[in-house]
Amino acid sequence: MQRKIVKTADGSDTILIDDLEVSYHSKHGAIQESEHVFIEAGLKHYHLEEWQGGAIRIFEMGLGTGLNLLLSSMYATTHKIAVEYTAVEKYPLSDDELQGINYAELLGEDADVIWKSLNNIEWGKEEQATDRVLLKKLLKGLEDYNADCLYDVIYYDAFAPKAQPELWTVDIFKKLYGMMRNKGLLVTYCSKGDVRRAMIAAGFEVEKLKGPPGKREMLRATKANG
Repeated sequence: MQRKIVKTADGSDTILIDDLEVSYHSKHGAIQESEHVFIEAGLKHYHLEEWQGGAIRIFEMGLGTGLNLLLSSMYATTHKIAVEYTAVEKYPLSDDELQGINYAELLGEDADVIWKSLNNIEWGKEEQATDRVLLKKLLKGLEDYNADCLYDVIYYDAFAPKAQPELWTVDIFKKLYGMMRNKGLLVTYCSKGDVRRAMIAAGFEVEKLKGPPGKREMLRATKANG
């Protein structure tokens, strides 16, 4: 699997995999997309509308470049909240690849400190990455993950259904539904009709939201029945 760093329209980097014809983020802007889909519609929405105090538990399917983790950590620092963050990833980036990505350069000195702390956490261990973020990075796929807690927010950032159809099924969304607290949120950039129907069949209440630049819609699913 050949990967290369490419620049998106907002100046931020992403990873392109030529043989799968997929990239880790939208070509219209990696940071813009992550901010819109995962922070604004996910973490921020939960924090402002549903949060009852205590740590917010986040699960990410597909750590990728670590951009969602970085932006979540910055949000936690700014808003002085605790976050317990678990991410799974089967094909992690190398240290050289991570060092070549420009997020910290674009987001500022504070981001650079956080970025280095996050990337220093060992795979398979749960460690305090910053004073606000307890992090666990797991070298495995969703199919092999058994949750030992219930999550408030799920970032569903798998490759698109065309590349990974097995990760967008009713059974997968049933598993995710079972991993969530009541009133928990799942957010994803994907808005395909069959994905929305699979979420509904799994028990979620699903809403279409305005998508990030270059994309008309995205989905937010809520666990509303226990």
